Amino acid sequence: MREIEFDLQNNPFINFHSSRYTMSARINVEKMWNWCHENDKSFFIMSLGSLMNAVNSVDEFKRRIIDGKVIEYDYLDGTTPIMNEKAKIYREMRVKTPQEFDDIFKWHDYVKKLSQDILNGKNEGFTLEMEKRDVENIANFSCIPWVDFDSITSAIVTGSQIQPLITWGKVNDDYEMTVSITVNHIFVNGRELGYFYERAQKEFNSYD
Repeated sequence: MREIEFDLQNNPFINFHSSRYTMSARINVEKMWNWCHENDKSFFIMSLGSLMNAVNSVDEFKRRIIDGKVIEYDYLDGTTPIMNEKAKIYREMRVKTPQEFDDIFKWHDYVKKLSQDILNGKNEGFTLEMEKRDVENIANFSCIPWVDFDSITSAIVTGSQIQPLITWGKVNDDYEMTVSITVNHIFVNGRELGYFYERAQKEFNSYD
C-alpha cells in the first residue's frame, strides 16, 4: 500500500452520518454460464474471480483511511461466506486474487480446495472481527443464488465504513444477473461505478 494525496478535510461527504451508498445493475452472464457447464467449473467461483478483477481494476475501491491518512492498496483480496446447506455449516474464506496464479484454472482449483478444507474443518477460515476489516486489503463478496433480486441493501458496521461490499444473485432465464455494490462516496463517484460494471461485463464476456 502507499499513502496518496487526498483532501479529506474539504471532502463534501466526510461529515455525513453515513457516506455509504449502493448501486445495483444487471449484467449478461450467458457466455460464462455456458462455459462453466461445458467445462465442469463452478459458476460461483468463476463469478467471484470476475468480480474480484472488476473491483481491482478501479483504484478508488482500494482506498482506505488509516490514522487520518488516505492510503491505496495495490490489490484487494476477496472475503466471502460459504456454506454446506445440508450440514448447516456456515463459514467465511479469504481468497487471493486470480492474478497471483499462472492461469484461471489453477485459481479455480485453489478456491475450490480452500472452500472444501474450511467446510471440512481442515482450515479455520476467515474470522477477523467486523470492526477491524476496514483497514485490511479486502473487499467483501456475497452470492444469493436463490433470488433474482433487482436491488439490495447492505449492513453497515459504521457510517464511515469504506470496504466495498459486492453481492450477486440468481441467473434468470435471459442469462441476466444482478450485481450490487456498496461503496463510500468519499472516494467513489458514479463514473467509478461505471468503470466497475464495464469491467465486470467484459470479464463475463471473456469466456467463449
